[in-house]
Amino acid sequence: MRRAALHNLGCKVNSYETEAMQQLLEAAGYEIVPFTDTADVYIINTCSVTNMADRKSRQMLHRARKQNPEAVVVAAGCYVQAAARELEQDQAVDVIIGNNKKKDLIPILDAWFAEHRGGEHVIEIGETHEYEALSINRIADHTRAFIKVQDGCNQFCSYCIIPYTRGRVRSRRPEDVEQEVLALVANGYKEIVLTGIHLSSYGVDFSKEESLDLLGLIRRLHSIEGLERIRLGSLEPRIITEEFAAELAALTKICPHFHLSLQSGCDETLKRMNRHYTAEDYATRCAILRRAFKNPAITTDVIVGFPGETPEEFARTRDYLEQIHFYEMHIFKYSRRAGTRAATMPDQIPEPVKSERSDALLALEQHMSKTYRQSFLGQKKSVLLEEKIVINSVEYMIGHTKEYVKAVVPYRENQKNTIVTGTLEAMLTDEILLLTE
Repeated sequence: MRRAALHNLGCKVNSYETEAMQQLLEAAGYEIVPFTDTADVYIINTCSVTNMADRKSRQMLHRARKQNPEAVVVAAGCYVQAAARELEQDQAVDVIIGNNKKKDLIPILDAWFAEHRGGEHVIEIGETHEYEALSINRIADHTRAFIKVQDGCNQFCSYCIIPYTRGRVRSRRPEDVEQEVLALVANGYKEIVLTGIHLSSYGVDFSKEESLDLLGLIRRLHSIEGLERIRLGSLEPRIITEEFAAELAALTKICPHFHLSLQSGCDETLKRMNRHYTAEDYATRCAILRRAFKNPAITTDVIVGFPGETPEEFARTRDYLEQIHFYEMHIFKYSRRAGTRAATMPDQIPEPVKSERSDALLALEQHMSKTYRQSFLGQKKSVLLEEKIVINSVEYMIGHTKEYVKAVVPYRENQKNTIVTGTLEAMLTDEILLLTE
């Protein structure tokens, strides 16, 4: 039996695809071992979102080669799409597999072992309309399953390489999504998270006759018996309309947890980023959600130090973030990415300035996040329990509310993957609340 090891870099979509490749290997008779072990095959699902991601991808490929010089080393994914020519010359790499070709992993490996022939398996990703047929029936986390339903992006933000490595928008057939969710629910999963490269675009590539969008897919999945929760991945702000929010609010399995990507609270910066909304537009969408749901969790991404961001522009962003009052913010220092328009823009911001701005927003994020969690004290909530933890020498089971707020109950056997309801009585830490049943 051949041994295979996998390593994932990057986003939730990449994680899903790595899990799908692992299940393909298992079905083909491979033994899956940790990446630190000696294996016959090493597969690195690479990322290319920043120059740093490129470097990490190269490092992991070379680490695999050192661990077993006789193994076949496979580079897969986004870095392959961005740097196929470079990887062809890399002596550490035997096989390169681009996006939309991961589904062919087993025949590609069969050809390698039969003929010791690797080669390049990379398509012109911007020209394909095919959604790659990958699926899973379980994941390492036994309570929450991420489901990839969409690939590609048509937005072309000025800082982003993803449209060039993932191609145009391609949506997964709803019946395929439904079958995967049914299989996961049959295996005990109670919560799914719908994810994609640009989730809000789901269905735009379907025919007018089909007329199916993200909301239609959600409705279809909502009817699956045994599925308790549906959580949404990152959304484009413009998808949030009064109708969309009202429809979601009427679906009892929807988690009121919305990640609306912002990037900046300053219109001038948003324009340079080629984001297709204004700060006022974004604030309107948040207000819609807060009217439709009681105290929903709204989270976001923010880039600091984008080229040309003046102290005044940053101050506008900071004030804006405080005004919106997010539950959580992911703060990123702008990272120059070769091949994007932003990389050649004038007025690049020095690293020390980026760090200073990032620190200021991280402090704001901690304050807002704690305030949001405290707002649930005294309220009755349901928590999906996930794992055992120890706080101050006391054993608890920890999980998340529908708003993705962490909460614990005193530990008892056989609580994992159960939903408990009670009152959130106290803050055990700045991030964890105590639920009393």
